[in-house]
Amino acid sequence: MIRSRKNVCATILILFCFLIAFPNQIFSKTTKTSRSTKALSKSKTSHKAETTQTPQATSGGVQCDAQSAVLMDGLTGQVLYEQNPNLKIPPASFVKVMALYVVYDAIRGKQIKMDDMVTVSEKAWRMQGSKMFIKVGERVKVEDLMKGVAIASGNDACIALAEHVSGSEEAFVSKMNEKAKLLGLKESQFKNSHGMPADDQYTTAMDMAILSKRYMEDHPEALILHSTVEFEYNGIRQGNRNTLLQKNIGVDGLKTGHVEESGYHLAATAKRDGQRMIAVIMGCDRMRKRGPEAQKLLEYGFKNFSTVEAVKKGATFGPVKVKRGKVNQVPLTAAEEGRVTVAKGKENLVSAVPQLPAFIVAPIQKDQVVAKVLIQNEGKTMKEVNLFVSLGVEKSLIPPWPILVGIGCGLAVIMIIGFWWFRRPKTKKL
Repeated sequence: MIRSRKNVCATILILFCFLIAFPNQIFSKTTKTSRSTKALSKSKTSHKAETTQTPQATSGGVQCDAQSAVLMDGLTGQVLYEQNPNLKIPPASFVKVMALYVVYDAIRGKQIKMDDMVTVSEKAWRMQGSKMFIKVGERVKVEDLMKGVAIASGNDACIALAEHVSGSEEAFVSKMNEKAKLLGLKESQFKNSHGMPADDQYTTAMDMAILSKRYMEDHPEALILHSTVEFEYNGIRQGNRNTLLQKNIGVDGLKTGHVEESGYHLAATAKRDGQRMIAVIMGCDRMRKRGPEAQKLLEYGFKNFSTVEAVKKGATFGPVKVKRGKVNQVPLTAAEEGRVTVAKGKENLVSAVPQLPAFIVAPIQKDQVVAKVLIQNEGKTMKEVNLFVSLGVEKSLIPPWPILVGIGCGLAVIMIIGFWWFRRPKTKKL
């Protein structure tokens, strides 16, 4: 009888030790939910998936008299019209947009300053094509050179800037191609900083639209230069070749281009009533065509599509319950604007659907992504917006209630066994 009782006590003690050592295996529901939340957090820290589907709207018979064309919503990145969008064409002065992108990056990184004085090299001075008319040995401000590139399309100014930023034009062009890869320009390759004809130098209307969007997002101040209609240097006044700037239709950029091999190009962008459109025209056979063709696309975009902001940056969702933390719940914050483009008249069909976890397990780091919002149009997901925790949550020193219950039960069992052990009837020795 005594041996049987000892076996029972040993079994109870083993079960108690297992409960203390492996509480998560006992309360498996908590573990599974916790793992799913952590997996969501890990997946959302990577680059978010974003579709760029064209809204369901007819083209209205729009046709462009050009080799290639793209119309893009400049705020959402959705393509609204395309015509041979991936046709590789010599970029001409479209190259200067990438060149200025790299220059602005260098200014933001404090590698150079706007008021730096640049000594004009003989290579820059001898450059042919469109020029700012700087002179060899002359000292010119970086800001003036940038105006010469954006407004007068000066090839000489491009080389002077390239040499100032990277020491040589060749090194600068390497930075341009590196930037192209980072931006996802899969069909573009640059051989110089200005766009004069060169073997294996090309881009596409689609890549140019993507480049224009990212350029304006990262450096919105650049539009001040690109929207300026004329520029004077050394007594020589030159007008901006983008004729749409003078039509009062909201155009504030971006760049023209022309070489005999590819024809006339225009990347035009306009802003109206909270919308921004980007129209890229490549390969017109006459200079007078590129402006009207780009304007045609811009008007088509503004008249037929709406840009809907379904989620504002900084909007709050939740709160979401926190387990094992010093606080019981936390609100979640939208990391960015949730905008989509839809056909006019269908704005009310856009919805924001939060995908929130049942709970989050502490510790939680500040700005940790833990959920998302799906932006849907007619039930179809068009964009995802990450939700993050704006304040960190430390892990509570008090164990969760399942462990506390297990410890309490275990202590109670030990006390009962101990009480029984000392009160048990003693066997008499024979």
